Amino acid sequence: MTAPLAGVRVLDISTLFAGPLAATFLGDFGADVIKIEHPTRPDAARGHGPAKDGVNLWWKTLGRNKRTATLNLGSAEGAELLCALAAEADVLIENFRPGTLERWGLGPDVLHAVNSRLVIARVTAFGQVGPYSSRPGFGSLAEAMSGFAALTGDPNGPPTLPPFGLADGVAALATAYAVVVAHRAAERDGRGQVIDMAIIEPILMMLGGQITAYDQLGTVQPRTGNRSVNNAPRNVYRTGDGDWVAVSTSSQSIAERVMELIGCGDVIHEPWFSSGHSRAQHADELDAAVSVWISARPTTEVMSAFEKAEAAIARVYDVRGVIADPQYQALETVVTVDDDELGPVKMQNVLFRLSETPGHIRWAGRAHGSDTDTVLAGIGVSEDRIAALRSRGIV
Repeated sequence: MTAPLAGVRVLDISTLFAGPLAATFLGDFGADVIKIEHPTRPDAARGHGPAKDGVNLWWKTLGRNKRTATLNLGSAEGAELLCALAAEADVLIENFRPGTLERWGLGPDVLHAVNSRLVIARVTAFGQVGPYSSRPGFGSLAEAMSGFAALTGDPNGPPTLPPFGLADGVAALATAYAVVVAHRAAERDGRGQVIDMAIIEPILMMLGGQITAYDQLGTVQPRTGNRSVNNAPRNVYRTGDGDWVAVSTSSQSIAERVMELIGCGDVIHEPWFSSGHSRAQHADELDAAVSVWISARPTTEVMSAFEKAEAAIARVYDVRGVIADPQYQALETVVTVDDDELGPVKMQNVLFRLSETPGHIRWAGRAHGSDTDTVLAGIGVSEDRIAALRSRGIV
């Protein structure tokens, strides 16, 4: 079957996570993604995380379904070649500090002059305008500024940053969505546009109605650890085997089933038990009851009892549990991809399942610049010129 984004060409000239991951999401559903890196300074993501035999492992996922080419965009010839590539592309994703592309003679005005239908996604920490726009920034700063860190961690401990690129990942999803929206508009109207994606914004949207609550009530949500201000019981609890399980009672019916299961059915008749918000005011009492019941039983018994009662529970996994879990296996969430450098490699599958035009991982992340010659040949650059460009460090 034809992939849904087949025929869409994406130039990925971004680095370090949010921009590159957005391009990965597009490539997973058929877009022809050309990853452009500096000839001597590859995407720094290739140096993050563990490596095997000198081959970076994270890159195998982040760089999948991309052709890799090198180009020195800061040189006049490199800028000329990028314009030639942009003339035949549908989307360009970049994440340099505002003004960098303009300094290289590659601003949106120049790119739209060679291709008026081009969608240009500009992904930066703080956006293209405002007092912070020229500052260096990464996802960790977005996790801090958005309020995420202030809400995360023990109430008596410090604000806590996630140990992975959460804000970058959320921004990557938002960027991929924005690209598809803008590309649809370009198909309809015949004009491309610029997407201004500030990494500090999408994660803020994920934090719910806090701004409205502050505006209307003057309230500031406190740090509550694994508890929620919206419902209870909601926490992680240790079983008699020493495993951890997570329990959530976002709906009233689930909260009632949990309390009946653990032998505390009387509490559901209390007036304060009738809403998630008022239950959260009694989290100490509810947590204590659930904890006592779960800690007295082995994990298998706890899981079986909750499943039978149709109450919401999940084991707290590390990566080993994810790979072994039968639900993930049924969904084919983890797949094995053949790789030229490492052989069979396991990684996360595409994000969602489409019944008629599913996504597919065609190959894992390729070596730096492995497709440079074919990419440049595709815009008419001769073998002799490619060799000359390479000798001068342009490619």
